[in-house]
Amino acid sequence: MLTLPLLFGSAATLAQPIIKTVSNDWKFRQATSDNWHPATVPGTVHTDLLANKLIEDPFYRLNERGLQWIDKEDWVYETTLPLTAEMLEQENIDLIFKGLDTYADVYVNDNRILKADNMFRTWRTPMKQWVHAGNNTLKIYFHSPVKIDVPKWDALPYHYEASNDQSANGGLFDKKISVFARKAGYHYGWDWGPRFVTSGIWRPVLIEAWSGSRINDLFIRQQEVTKQKAVIDGVVEIVSNKSGKATVCITDANTGKTYGKQNVALKEGSNQVHIPFTIQHPKLWWSNGLGEPHLYKFTASIGDKDKITDTRTVSSGIRSLRIIHKPDKDGHTFYVELNGRPVFMKGADYIPMDNFLPRVTDEKYAAMIRNAADSHINMLRNWGGGIYENDVFYDLCDRNGILVWQDFMFACSLYPAEGALMENIRQEAIDNVTRLRNHACMALWCGNNECNDGWYGWGWKQKYEKQNPEYAKIIRKQYEDTYNRVLPEVVKQYAPETFYWPSSPFAFNDQVSNDKDGDRHYWSVWHGKRPIEDYNVERSRFFSEYGFQSFPDYESVKRYAPEQCDWDIYSDVMMAHQRGGSYANKLIETYLLSEYRKPKDFESFLYMNQVLQGDAIKTAIESHRRQMPYCMGTLYWQIDDCWPVASWASIDYYGRWKAQQYYCKKGYRDLLVSPILNGNTLNIYIVSDRTASCKAELNLQLFNMQGKLINETNKQVNISENSSNIYLSLDVDKALKGTPRNEVVVVAKLKGTKETDGYCNHYFLVKQKEMNYPKATISHEIIPIEGGYRLTLNSDNFARAVYIATGDADATFSDNFMDIVPGQPVTIDIKTELGLDTFQKQLKIISLPDAY
Repeated sequence: MLTLPLLFGSAATLAQPIIKTVSNDWKFRQATSDNWHPATVPGTVHTDLLANKLIEDPFYRLNERGLQWIDKEDWVYETTLPLTAEMLEQENIDLIFKGLDTYADVYVNDNRILKADNMFRTWRTPMKQWVHAGNNTLKIYFHSPVKIDVPKWDALPYHYEASNDQSANGGLFDKKISVFARKAGYHYGWDWGPRFVTSGIWRPVLIEAWSGSRINDLFIRQQEVTKQKAVIDGVVEIVSNKSGKATVCITDANTGKTYGKQNVALKEGSNQVHIPFTIQHPKLWWSNGLGEPHLYKFTASIGDKDKITDTRTVSSGIRSLRIIHKPDKDGHTFYVELNGRPVFMKGADYIPMDNFLPRVTDEKYAAMIRNAADSHINMLRNWGGGIYENDVFYDLCDRNGILVWQDFMFACSLYPAEGALMENIRQEAIDNVTRLRNHACMALWCGNNECNDGWYGWGWKQKYEKQNPEYAKIIRKQYEDTYNRVLPEVVKQYAPETFYWPSSPFAFNDQVSNDKDGDRHYWSVWHGKRPIEDYNVERSRFFSEYGFQSFPDYESVKRYAPEQCDWDIYSDVMMAHQRGGSYANKLIETYLLSEYRKPKDFESFLYMNQVLQGDAIKTAIESHRRQMPYCMGTLYWQIDDCWPVASWASIDYYGRWKAQQYYCKKGYRDLLVSPILNGNTLNIYIVSDRTASCKAELNLQLFNMQGKLINETNKQVNISENSSNIYLSLDVDKALKGTPRNEVVVVAKLKGTKETDGYCNHYFLVKQKEMNYPKATISHEIIPIEGGYRLTLNSDNFARAVYIATGDADATFSDNFMDIVPGQPVTIDIKTELGLDTFQKQLKIISLPDAY
């Protein structure tokens, strides 16, 4: 829209800051070497070494082990600054770093203008006094995080807990130094990730030249939102070179409508201008599945009658969002209320998608958020051992209606947070809270991941008190100051309508988390070795973490472990890509053999352990949803991987969906039909997330393995909105009519109306290892469609967890790992670029008995 000048008079001109990206002609070298090599910015030392063929692929086989020298070296990056005559004429020239990883000295023409020490901060520094016409040199000296932080570890009489820091893999013995750096914790290793302690310019570098005044920030503070009106305070932060008068206005960037305008007197330095306005009958932003995630676009501008000196445009969804944490008869609730409506959170925990962050392209972000949205996810928890994500992540969540539970970057550790480090943390929090506060997706800020439970539940408190009570007091004070003072103060000051939660999981400040108050991380299944059926009885107000491991599929494994000698889960290569160690592999084996029969070979093991993971998390999801409204959220650990590995991920590093993701997609639909056995009674729950009640016919069928109908029950039901109820109960022994339980599949579905047809679920009355599955002959028909093929499958016997593969070719499947009842064909759409002959040749279809 070219309407802004009219606000300042018809003669007004645009005289905005000049911004250039510094991305070309970078070079780098090891500090102890004179050999320069081309570099890519944004990037990391590791990816630049790889691009120059100075190292091999860090993720391939055992290569990680040989690359631990990189983090013990200093590295130098250099380029020439592209300053134009027009830029040099401006009153100010600022150099802006969106991300420096981590300890970096910045020089312009050999003058040090910045000393950075926090990967998560944005650094802006003036440089006009140091630049001139002609070539200007920008040099960044990255200090080794290891060399900077090992002396800090050595100097202390006690040491900070950091259980996931793989110091031994990094050649540092027990020196867990990750807690000293404001840097992504997972770079130091985790129980699903490698150790690559990176350095580099990981986000863009910008030059901004400007005169007069500029807009530093625009905050659309939503003070009250209802269907009738949105009361907004538009907060415009302006930096000015000198005192003077100006006009500040906020407009709708799409329509040009003026929301508010003020004539203000600016002082030299930072100014905050408040422009209050009201939007009548706003179009509200809704989460995935409940309505349109509508976004408004607001533009703030500053100028006078002659010129506009700067504009800033932001998108924001108008919505009322509260976390309802209050006492009730059972304890304390914990749920999201969106636009006055309680919303059950269906989602996952999210980690960075690569150890080398600049490799995560906008296209990869778009694919991941599309995966989440297509799986009916309405919340992702951005976990505290990674990063405050790139803007594009939150933009995509805004557009797809996916709420974000945002951790501050602290996880499973204790931190020496005092003095300069505490001030560094405070500035980090300010940078990121202000950067993200306009996003409609931002549901809450959480102080840390598992640190409170670590203190009260993992023995940390007792350990330090036994070692020296004074040490315990120091460490606990640092904890309290960080999560109960500094971080909540920042949220209250800079995003006052956003909820702050001290830790996850959390109930109370002075004790371990529980199942009646707040959120819970449930790991008794998996780490605690409890049986999978325990998911059906465990309760929580909000399950913010739980999970079950599996390996990637065979084709993914072959990418990083291509040699036949690797194809054993205990081979050196497979163990290097299993950060839980032999303990985790034995857990997978133990659970697999407890629930299923023994797989016949390595490839079958990989397939079956994905079915195992999928069945386990399906059990958990359905249980959590049946518990509504006592439980109002289920976020499984985790949706993605940062490298190819055995992990809790539902989508592997290469983007392939595991069985769990397909089961999650069905389990997170707005209607769930969920059978569950209670003694001899089969109860059929229907869970609805819908905003209105609906009518349907509940159809319950029991089939034997040959597809013969043993029993059928139909019932007309009126499904209440936003509820979980039992709609049908059945005496199993009577219904079976003498058929053994291990030869029956229960099929529960809704039918009768266009709004409810197709909601279906399968249930088994005994463990999978006890099921008497016959061998199934699965026929198929292939029809070419746009972008791929339509595959229709039929089976002569009941076929469990039918898996379709097309080799290592990239392909997406509308469904997979599904069950086929004889006489009930299943149709799958497969998107792939494979030609028909190759597709037919590579097509593989198996079911569970084929793997025994």
